Amino acid sequence: MPSSLPLNSLVLTTTAKMSSITVPPAAVVIPLPGTITSHSASSSSDSLGKKDKFDDVVITAEAVSEDGLEDIDGGWEGYMDSELPDKGERKLFRNLRHQILNIYRRLFSVVFLANLGVLIGVAVKGTDTPYIGKVVIANIFTAVLIREEHVVNTLFYIFTSVPRSWPLWIRVLTARVYSLGGIHSGSAVAALMWLIFFTVKVSIDLHRHIASVALAIVSYIILAFVMMIIALAMPAWRRIHHDKFEMVHRFLGWTVTGLVWAQVTLLIRDYKDPSVPLHVVMRKSAPFWLVVILTASIASSWVHLRKVKIVPELLSNHAVRIHYEYSSAIPGTFSRVSYSPLTEWHSFATIAVPGQKGFDHIISRVGDWTSKTIANPPNEIWVRGIPTAGIMNVVPLFNRVILVATGSGIAPCAPHVFAKKTNTKLLWTSRNIRKTYGDRFVDAIMAAAPDAIIYDTDAHGKPDMVKLIHHVYKEFDAEAVCVISNQPLTQKVVYGLMSRGVPAFGAIWDS
Repeated sequence: MPSSLPLNSLVLTTTAKMSSITVPPAAVVIPLPGTITSHSASSSSDSLGKKDKFDDVVITAEAVSEDGLEDIDGGWEGYMDSELPDKGERKLFRNLRHQILNIYRRLFSVVFLANLGVLIGVAVKGTDTPYIGKVVIANIFTAVLIREEHVVNTLFYIFTSVPRSWPLWIRVLTARVYSLGGIHSGSAVAALMWLIFFTVKVSIDLHRHIASVALAIVSYIILAFVMMIIALAMPAWRRIHHDKFEMVHRFLGWTVTGLVWAQVTLLIRDYKDPSVPLHVVMRKSAPFWLVVILTASIASSWVHLRKVKIVPELLSNHAVRIHYEYSSAIPGTFSRVSYSPLTEWHSFATIAVPGQKGFDHIISRVGDWTSKTIANPPNEIWVRGIPTAGIMNVVPLFNRVILVATGSGIAPCAPHVFAKKTNTKLLWTSRNIRKTYGDRFVDAIMAAAPDAIIYDTDAHGKPDMVKLIHHVYKEFDAEAVCVISNQPLTQKVVYGLMSRGVPAFGAIWDS
């Protein structure tokens, strides 16, 4: 899952540029928090696809004023005159700390090296084949379960429940919960390592007439498939062929799960006491119950598979807003959608307004799938699983946070802006935001965050993002910075800030 969020994300559209506007029947309006609405709603009770009609939407003067909305670009002037501190620590040490051995890789290393140490010890002292089989299953179990949506949400809930009164360094550490993918990949590679050892042991036992031919064949097939899954999950290949990576991961993963059932059954049968029935031994076998749980965790997301009605609203030729009512969502979560459930899934940030039903996606043009959706918005779409916590779920850990969005990165930031549960300062750099996202959405953002800093890259070119963010960070006296942008810029900004002692968080593209 990805711990990272895609930037073809989503946003909520809401109302209002002037104190009183008339909304055409084709639009669906979600009022801003604090607005007063009067409407005659003529909606079909059996179909969300028929857009509700709102006659008049009145925005209180406190929420939006005409002044300042005609020209919202500004608030960043003078940042080039501010002083950007030198990077701390020696270059080798800071690169090792913030890049080579980031939290994701540290988690990976801990899991892998712990397994390697145990394996070396077992290889030296010797052990039986069933014990090695248990370790294989335990690592596969960990790799699968750590990605299950309910487990992810539970871990985020625990780690982000730390009180804001606690020392900043503790909260910064717990906020790194989004790097838990390191446990997933570390366990998967460790499982491969143990599986190689296990297959060698089974081959030896086959020669000694202890293991069956069936167990040996199944073990070799599983080994080949796991090697293929891990090889195609390497970041360089995955970034270029992400759709193929997902299909391989899904279908080979399901195949391996079925084969593991066969492997566990054969392993127990071949090595059990002949006088004890197979079903009795299986009921008392740890690997059997681990496989039961990991199978259930894989199935859990698909139990929620369904096609839901949606309300699309075209914002521009670059973005479309889609409204859902099948579930609620909290800030910092994402959900998955698809036209073809077995072949592709796309994740987008969920955007909800306090007090309003459902949530929104804003889908921006970044590829074939998003271009198709914008050109021909659907009225129904497949969804599965539940809204799942991601990087922006850590925002409430801090008292004062800078939310940095470039372009469509505004989508994951928007729910925090609307919720107002944390003292945030929004910095949004983009090309012509009104043309891209429409007046209603932009005005909604400005109403919820009137002190937002908007930087129009069409008018001013690309800014020095590290210097600009550091300037805003110091002026706002923030505790942390959350960045939603493309991968190169996110990595540059997070490193540039962290190396100067600024707690910074951004997606890590680990899935």
